[in-house]
Amino acid sequence: MTDMTQRATRSHRSFVLAAWVLLLAVFFAVYAAALFTPPLLDDADATHAQAAAHIAETGDWVTLMVNGVRYLEKPPLPYWIAAVSYRIFGENTFATHLPNTLAVLGCAWLAWLWCQRAWGDRAALYAALGTLTSVGPFLYTRFAIPEAILTFLLLLALYCLITGLESRRPGRYYVAWAALALAMLTKGLIAPVFFFAAAIPMMMLSGQWRRWRELKLYSGLALFLLIAAPWHILAGLRNPDQGHPVGNIPTMGNVHGFWYFYFLNEHVFRFLGTRYPHDYNRLPFLAYWFLHLVWIFPWSLFVPAALLVAWKTRHSWMQHLKRDAGQTVDFYLDNSGREDLASHVIRLKFRSRTVWLLGLFSAFTLLFFSLSTNQEYYTWPAWIPMIILTMGVLASIEEAEEDRREGRSQLRLGGTGWLVTAHALFAVAGVIIAAALGWGLWESRNLPFVSDIGSLLAHRGVGDYSLSTSHLFDLTGPSFAALRLPAGIAAVALLVGPLTGLLLRLAHRNRAATISVALTSAVFLIAAHIAFARFEPMLSSKQLADTILQKATPADEFVILGDQSDASSIIFYTHRFFGHPAELVMEQCSQHSNGSSMLWGSCYPDAPKIFLNEDELESKWGQGPRHWLFAQDKNRSKAEQLLAGKLIPVQTIADKTLWTDRPLQ
Repeated sequence: MTDMTQRATRSHRSFVLAAWVLLLAVFFAVYAAALFTPPLLDDADATHAQAAAHIAETGDWVTLMVNGVRYLEKPPLPYWIAAVSYRIFGENTFATHLPNTLAVLGCAWLAWLWCQRAWGDRAALYAALGTLTSVGPFLYTRFAIPEAILTFLLLLALYCLITGLESRRPGRYYVAWAALALAMLTKGLIAPVFFFAAAIPMMMLSGQWRRWRELKLYSGLALFLLIAAPWHILAGLRNPDQGHPVGNIPTMGNVHGFWYFYFLNEHVFRFLGTRYPHDYNRLPFLAYWFLHLVWIFPWSLFVPAALLVAWKTRHSWMQHLKRDAGQTVDFYLDNSGREDLASHVIRLKFRSRTVWLLGLFSAFTLLFFSLSTNQEYYTWPAWIPMIILTMGVLASIEEAEEDRREGRSQLRLGGTGWLVTAHALFAVAGVIIAAALGWGLWESRNLPFVSDIGSLLAHRGVGDYSLSTSHLFDLTGPSFAALRLPAGIAAVALLVGPLTGLLLRLAHRNRAATISVALTSAVFLIAAHIAFARFEPMLSSKQLADTILQKATPADEFVILGDQSDASSIIFYTHRFFGHPAELVMEQCSQHSNGSSMLWGSCYPDAPKIFLNEDELESKWGQGPRHWLFAQDKNRSKAEQLLAGKLIPVQTIADKTLWTDRPLQ
């Protein structure tokens, strides 16, 4: 090994070490530190936690249960992982959200590996930083949903496929098949559908379909089935047709048990918008598409540059995809200064196939959910591929400019002008937002800090609160007083960071400029999490659960006027104390239960007797053991009318109230 090679190796190792020190510092500051607050939220967060707790406590790894009722609509892997986490760390917020947090770190690691192989070390650093500092991945790991785990597994499967083809390492195909099976156990049939929708066209375009025998189709498919099939079979056998159709609930005939509900209702009918119950919206067309600039922000600032370069180099896409990129005279002239031309050619081939594979995967995912019912986070699996592609081009633009300035290459990739423009836009936006936050801080300087921010919010009901970000539209001026600390941190970050990045870009310190964007975003996300935790009274009922645990006895009964999702965090935090399910004042197994996650499970004859009608609630109120009644504001007037003169208020936070039926000692 020559001295130059040794120096290059040491330099590479030093860069990798420094890069991962930075990445892990960002990860712990942004993600790991946020694992403890706020407590579990109502609705999906605590509902999914209940399903995992049931596994941890009973050892039933087949049939998910929520509040004692079958929860048949979700695959089990995220709940299995959370149950293991509960066995190790206890049933708490940290253990619930740890799997998703580690999945994001896994996505950053895969982004590093993929970009390092396709574009080099700089792109690897940028892609990993982009994964850890984008808005969407951060926002949608604040509660327990499976998308982060799904994304990691799908990326792993795609990476093992493409590197197996490039390196002729057949063992990677088995990893791909196993990851794909686990992805199916995470989110269902969309996992193999999305994978093959990208893999098959890429192999057809590149001519690699002729190597299909290398993919271990038969043994790989056997491995896939060995991992994915047993749970589906056991779940069907343990949850056969026992339902009785009521109203317009689909008939559950001989084959209309779990398999009908899971495969048809939760997959086919959900896509078509005919799922029962119909409880999901579809984002408006323009909002759906343009919100993706928010989910990968601030890195979406560089998407125009990536598209510009993609258009400029469009004629080389197929050439690089199908044959060696180094067969033209122009290529050798443009890269005559390179000492590693052979490895550069190999990288170009892998890069081209990466662009096609991840581009097809992202495009299909986005198109699929644009046609289906959707929530904002459904396209999570496409965000990391989009970040990888953007960062690969960003690094290429920077390196091409630096090579040209130092005489190592004559290649003109373009896009450098937009990099400066992107930083300028970021700086202008940062100054405007910092000024707005500063004005809010000044205006709220004399307002008292109110811990219950929910009492200061408007209840505008945007999207009828069916979208995960609906409560953002409830912010008011007085509520700003509760957000002074995060607003101050965000204002400083957005004022200093983007301006610093612009100056660094103008000084041609490209790497430092790009890292400044990541650090600005990281500080902003830390502030965002502090603000998010301040919304605890609005989003979680943990304070009411604490009150119940202090004042109740295990013989008491907890009743929810509405669906279990309205107070799912109370159920999670009190279920061990009570030792029996909460009661719900709602229709059981009826069309009036529209939107409830309890609907299908409640149709089974062995469902616990926890469903009360209003007459039953009225007749038992004040009789037998003490009763605790919970209602959100939307049901408060109903409770006061139904039990007029019999309600003893215990506690009100934000938009929810807790009553009991006899005076507290």
